[in-house]
Amino acid sequence: MEFSEVLVRYGELSTKGKNRREFINRLHGNVSRALHDLSHLDISTKRDRMHIKLNGENWEVVDEKLSKVFGIETYSPAIKVSKNIEDIQEAAVEMMKAIYHEGLSFKVNTRRSDHEYDLDTNEINQLVGGSVTDALPDIAVKMKNPDVVLRIEVRHDAVYLSNRTIKGAGGLPVGTAGKAMLMLSGGIDSPVASYLTMKRGIEIEMVHFYSPPYTTDKALAKAKALTSKLAAYSGKIKFIAVPFAHIQEQIKQNIPEGYLMTVQRRFMLKLTDLIREQRKGLAISNGESIGQVASQTLESMMAINDVTTTPIIRPVATLDKTDIIRISEKIDTFDLSVMPFEDCCTIFAPTRPKTRPKTEKAVLYENALDSESMIQEALDNIQITDIYPDQDFISTNNQDEFEDLL
Repeated sequence: MEFSEVLVRYGELSTKGKNRREFINRLHGNVSRALHDLSHLDISTKRDRMHIKLNGENWEVVDEKLSKVFGIETYSPAIKVSKNIEDIQEAAVEMMKAIYHEGLSFKVNTRRSDHEYDLDTNEINQLVGGSVTDALPDIAVKMKNPDVVLRIEVRHDAVYLSNRTIKGAGGLPVGTAGKAMLMLSGGIDSPVASYLTMKRGIEIEMVHFYSPPYTTDKALAKAKALTSKLAAYSGKIKFIAVPFAHIQEQIKQNIPEGYLMTVQRRFMLKLTDLIREQRKGLAISNGESIGQVASQTLESMMAINDVTTTPIIRPVATLDKTDIIRISEKIDTFDLSVMPFEDCCTIFAPTRPKTRPKTEKAVLYENALDSESMIQEALDNIQITDIYPDQDFISTNNQDEFEDLL
């Protein structure tokens, strides 16, 4: 059957008080961007929901794109009909016939915002329910936990019928909580951190450190491909590639092995913070998970965090690895993340890193380097790219070789 529109419910936005209108407007913009390639849609917002008129567009395509927009609690494909009860009954029967199978149970649930309508909710429930059971004699009526709830909304302009309520992505519209720099590696954790950061309404820009010739073009393509997967939740993401090989070489040559990782990560955080300042971000987000690797102890985090007073968001810090993997599979980044292309975090990795580094020692070793010139050199050579959903960075970088790794 052909649906006429989609009813979108805001969920958490209803708690936002005076900022409600700003949040709804932002959600409208994000939905419009997510559906920009479907030219016939008509999107309008009201206080309690959003209406998307399909105008002949494919509902399945809209569903797939809408499921990734943060700020949506639930949504339903619907049929709009006149307020004539015979039209309502006819549409209800058609809708239930389209999904009927043996053993199906249902109930009718009517809500009226037009309280001047001739029939009350109980009368509508009985009349419509009776029409459905007449047309489908074997369908079961079940008031508690039915398989299907046929929802009827009597509004001032028309009546809307739906029999599916689809859970949305939840959270807050991306962009309503400011902007952060996301430190993206090639692993499992940072893409999940990206997803969770955006879910709280934060716009992100990816900061990715690469170290040619020690890291390859394939590793960079993998990071961009991960960003493209995540761009489906925001429309597009700025990808900031930061050259890091020279800094790593100097650290390797001049820093005791136990402190290689600590000093390296201090430089990464310094650079990310300077980029944040240039690009007017408010925070830094990363994929650190407490105790997962030697460099992610609380003592290590403290020694690294010493270089900045900028707020650092760590969305996966307390999650088990199994929980992180589950989310990565849900957002379709896992297969890319496990491709074994070395990123700059794995090259020059010490065999015995300090798990409880001292901040004062890290500062002492770091001061022996020409930090200012190395940082400026990296900043002068960053490359910024707009990454969009569904961009293909894999096939242009040796498709067969990538597929062999999946």
